[in-house]
Amino acid sequence: MSATDTGSAPQVGGVPDGRYAPYPVVDDPARWGLTTTTTATDAGPAVVHHRRGVRPLLFLHGVAGSWSTWTPLLAAADGLPGRGLVFVDLPGWGASPPPEVPLDVDDSARVLVAVLDALGLDHVDVVGHSMGAFVGLHLAVDRPARVRSLGLVSGTTFATAAASRHPVRALRSLPAFTLLRAGLAVTRGSAHTVLRAFARVGLLPLLAAPVFAAVRRLDRSVLDAFVEEFRPAGFLGAARSAAHYDTRRWSAVRCPVVAVAGRQDVFARTDDLDRLRRALPDVRTVLLEECGHFAHVERPDAVVRELLS
Repeated sequence: MSATDTGSAPQVGGVPDGRYAPYPVVDDPARWGLTTTTTATDAGPAVVHHRRGVRPLLFLHGVAGSWSTWTPLLAAADGLPGRGLVFVDLPGWGASPPPEVPLDVDDSARVLVAVLDALGLDHVDVVGHSMGAFVGLHLAVDRPARVRSLGLVSGTTFATAAASRHPVRALRSLPAFTLLRAGLAVTRGSAHTVLRAFARVGLLPLLAAPVFAAVRRLDRSVLDAFVEEFRPAGFLGAARSAAHYDTRRWSAVRCPVVAVAGRQDVFARTDDLDRLRRALPDVRTVLLEECGHFAHVERPDAVVRELLS
Protein backbone atom coordinates (compact mmCIF):
# COMPACT_ATOMS: atom_id res chain seq x y z
CA MET A 1 0.00 0.00 0.00
CA SER A 2 1.45 3.35 -1.02
CA ALA A 3 0.68 6.46 1.00
CA THR A 4 0.60 9.01 -1.77
CA ASP A 5 -2.37 11.25 -0.96
CA THR A 6 -1.84 14.98 -0.75
CA GLY A 7 -3.11 17.57 1.67
CA SER A 8 -3.53 17.09 5.39
CA ALA A 9 -4.68 13.45 5.41
CA PRO A 10 -2.33 10.90 7.00
CA GLN A 11 0.27 9.82 4.48
CA VAL A 12 2.19 7.07 6.24
CA GLY A 13 1.70 3.54 4.98
CA GLY A 14 3.71 0.39 4.38
CA VAL A 15 5.10 0.08 0.86
CA PRO A 16 6.66 -3.27 -0.07
CA ASP A 17 8.49 -3.12 -3.39
CA GLY A 18 10.21 -6.01 -5.14
CA ARG A 19 13.55 -7.47 -4.15
CA TYR A 20 15.56 -6.17 -1.22
CA ALA A 21 18.77 -4.31 -2.17
CA PRO A 22 18.86 -5.69 -5.73
CA TYR A 23 21.73 -3.54 -7.07
CA PRO A 24 25.40 -3.19 -6.10
CA VAL A 25 27.28 0.02 -5.38
CA VAL A 26 29.42 0.83 -8.43
CA ASP A 27 32.18 3.44 -8.24
CA ASP A 28 32.34 4.12 -11.99
CA PRO A 29 31.17 7.58 -13.11
CA ALA A 30 31.68 6.74 -16.79
CA ARG A 31 29.03 4.02 -16.58
CA TRP A 32 26.42 6.74 -16.15
CA GLY A 33 27.94 9.21 -18.61
CA LEU A 34 29.23 11.44 -15.82
CA THR A 35 32.10 13.88 -16.10
CA THR A 36 34.30 14.39 -13.04
CA THR A 37 35.46 17.89 -12.10
CA THR A 38 36.61 19.66 -8.95
CA THR A 39 35.02 22.88 -7.70
CA ALA A 40 36.97 25.26 -5.48
CA THR A 41 34.88 26.37 -2.50
CA ASP A 42 35.47 28.30 0.71
CA ALA A 43 35.47 24.97 2.58
CA GLY A 44 37.96 23.36 0.21
CA PRO A 45 37.80 21.43 -3.06
CA ALA A 46 34.63 19.46 -3.82
CA VAL A 47 34.76 16.61 -6.32
CA VAL A 48 31.68 16.64 -8.55
CA HIS A 49 30.36 14.02 -10.98
CA HIS A 50 27.88 15.55 -13.39
CA ARG A 51 26.01 15.20 -16.67
CA ARG A 52 24.13 17.76 -18.73
CA GLY A 53 20.43 17.26 -19.30
CA VAL A 54 16.93 18.54 -18.65
CA ARG A 55 15.58 19.21 -15.14
CA PRO A 56 18.91 18.59 -13.41
CA LEU A 57 18.95 16.61 -10.17
CA LEU A 58 21.36 17.35 -7.34
CA PHE A 59 22.09 14.35 -5.09
CA LEU A 60 23.39 14.85 -1.54
CA HIS A 61 24.99 11.94 0.34
CA GLY A 62 24.91 11.13 4.06
CA VAL A 63 27.70 10.65 6.60
CA ALA A 64 28.40 7.08 5.45
CA GLY A 65 28.15 7.83 1.78
CA SER A 66 29.50 9.57 -1.27
CA TRP A 67 28.33 9.94 -4.85
CA SER A 68 28.65 6.16 -5.39
CA THR A 69 26.06 5.37 -2.70
CA TRP A 70 23.45 6.61 -5.18
CA THR A 71 24.36 4.10 -7.90
CA PRO A 72 21.75 1.48 -6.84
CA LEU A 73 19.12 4.17 -7.40
CA LEU A 74 20.66 4.99 -10.79
CA ALA A 75 20.46 1.31 -11.70
CA ALA A 76 16.81 1.17 -10.63
CA ALA A 77 16.07 4.23 -12.80
CA ASP A 78 18.00 2.94 -15.85
CA GLY A 79 20.44 5.82 -15.46
CA LEU A 80 17.72 8.50 -15.52
CA PRO A 81 18.01 9.04 -19.28
CA GLY A 82 17.88 12.66 -20.41
CA ARG A 83 18.03 14.12 -16.90
CA GLY A 84 20.86 16.34 -15.80
CA LEU A 85 22.72 14.83 -12.86
CA VAL A 86 24.96 16.39 -10.21
CA PHE A 87 26.61 14.29 -7.50
CA VAL A 88 28.71 16.21 -4.98
CA ASP A 89 31.26 14.71 -2.60
CA LEU A 90 31.18 17.36 0.10
CA PRO A 91 34.63 18.36 1.47
CA GLY A 92 35.70 15.58 3.82
CA TRP A 93 33.67 12.85 2.09
CA GLY A 94 34.28 10.59 -0.89
CA ALA A 95 37.12 11.83 -3.07
CA SER A 96 37.03 15.38 -1.64
CA PRO A 97 39.86 16.22 0.79
CA PRO A 98 38.84 17.04 4.38
CA PRO A 99 38.43 20.69 5.40
CA GLU A 100 40.35 22.13 8.32
CA VAL A 101 37.13 22.14 10.36
CA PRO A 102 34.19 19.76 9.76
CA LEU A 103 31.39 21.39 7.79
CA ASP A 104 28.27 22.72 9.43
CA VAL A 105 24.99 23.03 7.57
CA ASP A 106 25.72 26.60 6.39
CA ASP A 107 29.13 25.54 5.06
CA SER A 108 27.54 22.66 3.18
CA ALA A 109 24.94 24.93 1.60
CA ARG A 110 27.64 27.35 0.47
CA VAL A 111 29.58 24.49 -1.11
CA LEU A 112 26.48 23.43 -3.04
CA VAL A 113 25.82 26.96 -4.27
CA ALA A 114 29.43 27.19 -5.46
CA VAL A 115 29.02 23.90 -7.34
CA LEU A 116 25.77 25.00 -8.99
CA ASP A 117 27.34 28.33 -9.96
CA ALA A 118 30.36 26.55 -11.46
CA LEU A 119 28.06 24.32 -13.52
CA GLY A 120 25.88 27.24 -14.60
CA LEU A 121 22.73 25.78 -13.00
CA ASP A 122 20.16 28.26 -11.71
CA HIS A 123 17.92 25.73 -9.96
CA VAL A 124 17.73 21.98 -9.45
CA ASP A 125 15.60 19.21 -8.00
CA VAL A 126 17.40 18.12 -4.82
CA VAL A 127 17.48 14.58 -3.41
CA GLY A 128 19.27 14.09 -0.08
CA HIS A 129 19.98 11.04 2.06
CA SER A 130 20.29 11.18 5.85
CA MET A 131 22.50 14.21 6.59
CA GLY A 132 22.01 15.20 2.93
CA ALA A 133 18.27 15.52 3.58
CA PHE A 134 19.00 17.89 6.47
CA VAL A 135 21.30 19.94 4.22
CA GLY A 136 18.72 19.88 1.43
CA LEU A 137 16.06 21.31 3.73
CA HIS A 138 18.42 24.07 4.79
CA LEU A 139 19.33 24.85 1.18
CA ALA A 140 15.61 25.17 0.37
CA VAL A 141 15.28 27.66 3.25
CA ASP A 142 18.50 29.57 2.61
CA ARG A 143 18.43 29.63 -1.19
CA PRO A 144 14.81 28.94 -2.19
CA ALA A 145 15.29 30.08 -5.77
CA ARG A 146 17.86 27.31 -6.33
CA VAL A 147 15.64 24.40 -5.20
CA ARG A 148 12.78 23.40 -7.51
CA SER A 149 11.72 20.39 -5.43
CA LEU A 150 13.11 18.33 -2.55
CA GLY A 151 13.28 14.58 -1.99
CA LEU A 152 14.22 13.36 1.49
CA VAL A 153 15.53 9.79 1.61
CA SER A 154 15.84 8.30 5.12
CA GLY A 155 16.25 11.87 6.33
CA THR A 156 17.68 12.64 9.73
CA THR A 157 15.49 15.56 10.76
CA PHE A 158 13.62 16.44 13.96
CA ALA A 159 14.53 13.44 16.12
CA THR A 160 18.20 13.67 15.19
CA ALA A 161 18.35 17.38 15.99
CA ALA A 162 16.70 16.73 19.37
CA ALA A 163 19.04 13.81 20.10
CA SER A 164 22.04 15.96 19.26
CA ARG A 165 20.87 18.60 21.76
CA HIS A 166 19.88 16.18 24.53
CA PRO A 167 21.95 12.98 24.24
CA VAL A 168 20.96 11.55 27.62
CA ARG A 169 17.25 11.82 26.83
CA ALA A 170 17.93 10.42 23.38
CA LEU A 171 19.13 7.12 24.85
CA ARG A 172 15.42 6.26 24.94
CA SER A 173 14.18 8.01 21.80
CA LEU A 174 17.08 7.39 19.40
CA PRO A 175 19.55 5.01 21.09
CA ALA A 176 21.49 3.87 17.99
CA PHE A 177 22.36 7.42 16.99
CA THR A 178 23.23 8.42 20.55
CA LEU A 179 25.45 5.41 21.26
CA LEU A 180 27.26 5.77 17.93
CA ARG A 181 27.93 9.42 18.63
CA ALA A 182 29.26 8.62 22.10
CA GLY A 183 31.48 5.85 20.75
CA LEU A 184 32.91 8.07 18.03
CA ALA A 185 33.59 10.85 20.54
CA VAL A 186 35.90 8.37 22.30
CA THR A 187 37.45 6.54 19.35
CA ARG A 188 37.49 9.41 16.81
CA GLY A 189 40.19 8.74 14.20
CA SER A 190 40.57 5.08 15.15
CA ALA A 191 36.92 4.31 14.34
CA HIS A 192 37.74 3.78 10.66
CA THR A 193 40.50 1.35 11.62
CA VAL A 194 38.04 -0.59 13.79
CA LEU A 195 35.52 -0.81 10.94
CA ARG A 196 38.17 -2.15 8.57
CA ALA A 197 39.33 -4.66 11.16
CA PHE A 198 35.75 -5.93 11.54
CA ALA A 199 35.54 -6.23 7.74
CA ARG A 200 38.77 -8.26 7.57
CA VAL A 201 37.56 -10.86 10.06
CA GLY A 202 34.06 -11.10 8.60
CA LEU A 203 32.24 -9.37 11.46
CA LEU A 204 31.15 -6.26 9.59
CA PRO A 205 27.58 -7.55 9.05
CA LEU A 206 27.23 -7.79 12.83
CA LEU A 207 28.34 -4.18 13.28
CA ALA A 208 26.27 -2.85 10.38
CA ALA A 209 23.15 -4.87 11.21
CA PRO A 210 21.31 -2.02 13.00
CA VAL A 211 21.67 0.24 9.95
CA PHE A 212 20.06 -2.09 7.40
CA ALA A 213 16.83 -4.06 7.64
CA ALA A 214 18.40 -7.28 6.22
CA VAL A 215 22.16 -6.88 6.32
CA ARG A 216 22.98 -10.43 5.21
CA ARG A 217 21.04 -9.94 1.97
CA LEU A 218 23.19 -7.00 0.89
CA ASP A 219 25.65 -7.21 -1.97
CA ARG A 220 29.21 -7.13 -0.59
CA SER A 221 29.81 -3.86 -2.44
CA VAL A 222 27.29 -2.13 -0.16
CA LEU A 223 29.14 -3.05 3.01
CA ASP A 224 32.51 -2.26 1.41
CA ALA A 225 31.22 1.21 0.54
CA PHE A 226 29.79 1.62 4.04
CA VAL A 227 33.24 1.00 5.54
CA GLU A 228 35.09 3.15 3.02
CA GLU A 229 32.75 6.12 3.06
CA PHE A 230 31.97 6.44 6.78
CA ARG A 231 33.58 9.62 8.17
CA PRO A 232 33.72 9.82 11.99
CA ALA A 233 34.82 13.48 12.05
CA GLY A 234 32.07 14.39 9.62
CA PHE A 235 29.47 12.52 11.70
CA LEU A 236 30.48 14.37 14.87
CA GLY A 237 30.55 17.71 13.03
CA ALA A 238 27.10 17.09 11.56
CA ALA A 239 25.74 16.20 15.02
CA ARG A 240 27.15 19.42 16.50
CA SER A 241 25.60 21.44 13.68
CA ALA A 242 22.22 19.72 14.13
CA ALA A 243 22.30 20.45 17.86
CA HIS A 244 22.39 24.18 17.18
CA TYR A 245 19.94 24.21 14.29
CA ASP A 246 16.47 25.72 14.65
CA THR A 247 14.24 23.23 12.83
CA ARG A 248 11.39 25.75 12.92
CA ARG A 249 13.11 27.34 9.93
CA TRP A 250 11.89 24.47 7.76
CA SER A 251 8.38 25.90 7.82
CA ALA A 252 9.69 28.44 5.29
CA VAL A 253 10.23 25.72 2.66
CA ARG A 254 7.87 26.45 -0.21
CA CYS A 255 8.91 23.90 -2.84
CA PRO A 256 7.19 20.50 -3.13
CA VAL A 257 8.72 17.88 -0.80
CA VAL A 258 8.53 14.08 -0.81
CA ALA A 259 9.94 12.28 2.25
CA VAL A 260 10.65 8.53 2.06
CA ALA A 261 11.67 6.57 5.16
CA GLY A 262 12.11 2.95 6.25
CA ARG A 263 10.09 1.43 9.06
CA GLN A 264 13.25 -0.16 10.55
CA ASP A 265 15.35 3.02 10.43
CA VAL A 266 17.28 3.31 13.73
CA PHE A 267 18.73 6.76 12.97
CA ALA A 268 15.38 8.49 12.51
CA ARG A 269 11.88 8.03 13.90
CA THR A 270 8.79 7.30 11.86
CA ASP A 271 6.99 10.12 13.67
CA ASP A 272 9.42 12.50 11.95
CA LEU A 273 7.15 12.01 8.93
CA ASP A 274 4.19 13.27 10.98
CA ARG A 275 6.18 16.31 12.05
CA LEU A 276 7.24 17.04 8.49
CA ARG A 277 3.59 17.03 7.42
CA ARG A 278 2.78 19.52 10.17
CA ALA A 279 5.79 21.74 9.44
CA LEU A 280 5.92 21.92 5.65
CA PRO A 281 3.18 23.38 3.47
CA ASP A 282 3.61 21.00 0.50
CA VAL A 283 4.82 17.54 1.53
CA ARG A 284 4.03 13.91 0.79
CA THR A 285 5.43 11.14 2.99
CA VAL A 286 5.99 7.44 2.31
CA LEU A 287 6.97 4.69 4.75
CA LEU A 288 8.72 1.63 3.29
CA GLU A 289 8.52 -1.86 4.75
CA GLU A 290 11.65 -3.96 5.34
CA CYS A 291 13.85 -0.91 5.03
CA GLY A 292 16.43 0.62 7.34
CA HIS A 293 18.44 3.81 7.01
CA PHE A 294 19.50 3.42 3.35
CA ALA A 295 16.20 3.43 1.45
CA HIS A 296 17.91 4.25 -1.88
CA VAL A 297 20.07 1.12 -1.48
CA GLU A 298 17.57 -1.20 0.24
CA ARG A 299 14.44 -0.18 -1.71
CA PRO A 300 15.73 1.74 -4.76
CA ASP A 301 12.79 0.81 -6.99
CA ALA A 302 10.33 2.28 -4.50
CA VAL A 303 12.41 5.43 -4.06
CA VAL A 304 12.57 5.93 -7.84
CA ARG A 305 8.82 5.47 -8.12
CA GLU A 306 7.99 7.86 -5.29
CA LEU A 307 10.59 10.58 -5.96
CA LEU A 308 11.56 10.46 -9.61
CA SER A 309 8.67 9.02 -11.66
